[in-house]
Amino acid sequence: MARILLTAGPTRAYIDDVRFLTNASSGRMAAALAQAALAAGHEVTIVSGPVQLRYPTAARVIPVITTRDMLDASLAELPSVEGVVATAAPCDFEPVRRVAGKIPRQGDGLALELAPTPDVIATLARKSVSRQWFVAFALEPGADPRRAFQKIEAKRCDLIVVNDVTAIEGTNTAVTVYDRSHAAVGSKAGTKRAVATWLIRLFTTRLMS
Repeated sequence: MARILLTAGPTRAYIDDVRFLTNASSGRMAAALAQAALAAGHEVTIVSGPVQLRYPTAARVIPVITTRDMLDASLAELPSVEGVVATAAPCDFEPVRRVAGKIPRQGDGLALELAPTPDVIATLARKSVSRQWFVAFALEPGADPRRAFQKIEAKRCDLIVVNDVTAIEGTNTAVTVYDRSHAAVGSKAGTKRAVATWLIRLFTTRLMS
């Protein structure tokens, strides 16, 4: 049995008190992974951005809004878990300045200056303690693994799960898992629930044994 931390869903980067940048991440993959992990006897904590679905009741859920919130909550949980699975799609950029109130409509448009947000999984991996393991997800057009190879090194993860951008709102997905040597260790397509069950078995074999 392992204690697993899942990051899930999107985050928000506020432009003013009404408007924000975000993405279409639904949290479905995280929910399916949580259910599969619980069924396998693991303990699950989910740090989730705003989603419309309900996570399994046996999982502990910590709701967050911004990427910084997600990082802070995950760092607080990190010492008490054996592994981290980062399925979240946090905003990579945020406005340099958040405006108080509501920006009035402007006929000539609105220019935004954006700055990078903290890299959640990379920061967690840098803060890891002995024997902790880390899995990242990479959503890439055409499931192209080339950028994923850069990510697995930059984020210091043990495995990276690559899927196509079409998976972000769907109920089905197709994934290929790569290790640090860029070798493919397995592929699976189907419903997110079926893929999640397969992934938990793979993580158990390669990372928890």
